[in-house]
Formats: sequence, C-alpha cells, structure tokens
Amino acid sequence: MRRLCPNIDREDGLETVLEVPIPEEMFTSMGSNVALRWQNMLTWMKAQNSNKWSSPVIAGRFNELRFLLYLVGSPLIPLQVQLGHSIHRPVRDCSIEASTAKYIVQQYTAATGGQPALNSVQSMCVTGQVKIKASDFHQGGDDSIEVKKSAEEVGGFVLWQKNPDLWCLELVVSGCKVSCGSNGKLSWRHSSSQLTPISKGPPRPLRRFLQGLDPRATANLFMDALCIGEKIINDEDCFILKLETSPAIREAQSGPDYEIIHHTIWGYFSQRSGLLIQFEDSRLLRMKTKTEEDVFWETSTESVMEDYKYVDGVNIAHSGKTRITIYRYGEQSANHKREMEEKWNIEEVDFNIWGLTMESFLPPVDS
Repeated sequence: MRRLCPNIDREDGLETVLEVPIPEEMFTSMGSNVALRWQNMLTWMKAQNSNKWSSPVIAGRFNELRFLLYLVGSPLIPLQVQLGHSIHRPVRDCSIEASTAKYIVQQYTAATGGQPALNSVQSMCVTGQVKIKASDFHQGGDDSIEVKKSAEEVGGFVLWQKNPDLWCLELVVSGCKVSCGSNGKLSWRHSSSQLTPISKGPPRPLRRFLQGLDPRATANLFMDALCIGEKIINDEDCFILKLETSPAIREAQSGPDYEIIHHTIWGYFSQRSGLLIQFEDSRLLRMKTKTEEDVFWETSTESVMEDYKYVDGVNIAHSGKTRITIYRYGEQSANHKREMEEKWNIEEVDFNIWGLTMESFLPPVDS
C-alpha cells in the first residue's frame, strides 16, 4: 500500500505522509504513469470541498459511494460491550444453553491468545484495504426483475482504538473519504463532501472490531449469548451462539424518526480451533416518512473471517468477506432489494500505541 506522496511542487521537498494508506490498485487507476498518478492524487487531496461535488453527476456518484461506505465499510453495533478485563462469569443458575455459551467463549479466548495476552492490549492501530461492490434489484409490474450492478470500488482504511467505545476510522474508497468514531460519549460520522452535516448518536462499537480484530471485545459480547445448535461453515463444524438486544438497548439506540424493532447477533465458533469463523447480525428498522407513513428496512449482514495470524501473542483475522442484504418495505418502497459485498485484507496491526489520548477521538467541528 502507498503511504507517502512525493512533493510535486519541489523535487527536494519532503514527502507527505498520507492520512490513509491507499492500495496499489487504487493508485494505478489514477493515471497512465507515475507522475500523472501523483498529480491526480494531489488534485484530489486539495479538492475536498463542497465545490467539487456541485455537479449532479458527481454528487450522485458520491452519494452512492457514501451509502456503501456507511453501510458496508463502517457499520456500528447497537450494543454496549463491557470494558472489564475479565471474561469469566459465574455459570451457576444458568441454563444449559447459557453455560455452554460461556464455555465456548472461554475456548475462544484461549484460541486467540489467552486472557493475559488479550488484557495486555491497551490500544491498537490497524491499516488495511477493501474492495466493495453492490447490486440493486427492482421488481417490475410484469414480475420481471431488473438487476443493476456497480463496478468494484477499491480503497484503504486506518483504524485507531483504545476501547470499544473509544475509536476512530478513516476510510478512503475511489476518491471518497468517510471518517467516523466514538469518544465514549457519542458516536459520529462525517464525509469528505462537506454537503452533509456531521451525524451523531449514542456511543457504539464498530462492527469491524468484531470481525476478528478485537478478540476481548468479541468474548465480552458473547458472554451473555445462548448456544442454540451447530452448523457447518466452510467445512468447519461450528457452535452457534445467539444474542438478542434487549428492549432497553433498542430504545436507547432509536431516534425521533426511526425505531429499532429487533437486532439479533449470531457467532459461529469452530469446534476444532475455537476461533470465530462467521459473524452475523440482522436488524429491522422502522422509519417515519414526511407523509407519516412507515417504511421498514431489514438489514442482514454476514462476515466470514479467514487467515488468522498471531500479532504479539494475539490471534487476529487478517482477511475476510462481508455480505449485506437490504430489503425495504412500506408505501412506495415495495420490491426493493440491495446486495453488497466487501472483501478486506489487513496489512498491519500494532498494539499499545504511544501518545493516543482522548483528543485523538474527538468528532470534527461543525462548520
């Protein structure tokens, strides 16, 4: 991945460190030769203002990218992950499903390095690259189905974390940049167009952490789950752990114009290795329109984790794939379905970053 940009104006000038490293594939697509690619890169970096997006064609292209980056690249989980270091909870007075789940989580903790290794991680920085594509399905009046497929978008990201509620993600895909994070008091999202205000909400963990990057948060999340059975995932016999969000959590995460009807999470843990092989969640959202009619959005997300490698004694998934399916129901929105897919690769993981303070996770200032 490209991390440095040469000084275009002065040959003897210092190189610029890119805030977000970009994949070689993205850099290659910016021009026919190296000089032109860097010139186009510099032009894009200087053009992160509202004037760039004034054209309807460019604005439409950006809105599609922003939709993909929000929903696929930076989704949040509406659950509070406990910050405590211990994942051992008493199993007395538990059902067999709950006690079995706690045992499976303890095996997962051992498989990812053991509790001492996980507790030694106070902060982390992750860089990686993504490839995102989408399909749009519309059913016509004659029962025909129209399918629109988008081109594959390539990009990179950098992710900082001190705990599940203290994190920051910067994601750049095909010239569109999205920043999001949580400072422990609120979560926020912001796009590079400056045309949309900063969206804010309750603090929530980033879903990407639970895709094999943060074993301690994953263990703490599933300690309250139930073991509901077994399933074969990619030729691996897996235990299925299920977690339902409580009405109180759903109410706290809902807003004035939308309500979370349900949110369910599943984890598939290998019986052979103890590792998390697949992570799923499903959410049903009810939104009020300007005409006071209800529109329902059902989102199902499935992530498969691969290529586990040890980093400083902690077993981290270094690649994977996420598939998202969205259905929209309600007045004037029937027969609408979207499918999206993200493939990711982790390039570098560093733990216990010096100099990472609360100020590192503050939201942007409203302009």
